[in-house]
Amino acid sequence: MATSLLGLGALIGGVVGAVALMGWLARWFCGLTRFPIHRRARPTVPVHRPVERVAADLRRLDRQLSSVPAGAPMARRRGLQAAYDDVLVEAAELLEVEHGLADLPPGMARDVERLRVQAALSDTGMVVRG
Repeated sequence: MATSLLGLGALIGGVVGAVALMGWLARWFCGLTRFPIHRRARPTVPVHRPVERVAADLRRLDRQLSSVPAGAPMARRRGLQAAYDDVLVEAAELLEVEHGLADLPPGMARDVERLRVQAALSDTGMVVRG
């Protein structure tokens, strides 16, 4: 009696295992599952732009700021100045120059800090003025 129960259990276990294996093979064949293979990590993409491109943007924005005509809307000048400051902050962070431009409101203190950061970037070898 015990042997027939063990045989029946083995037969049922074999059938269930075979059905499970066939289901897994069918999913693998259809592309719904994959073998757990270790893949190479993708190369990391740099999170910042190249220094040369940042420097070119600084010079381009400096030229645009210096060529704003006297009767131009103030919004144009402020927009260009904000864009210049953003790129200046990016350059300072790339070259690890300390700056406080992000914390200062527009005004005399920000203008002085802008000049200081420009001089510090020039000391590192970056051509800031276009």
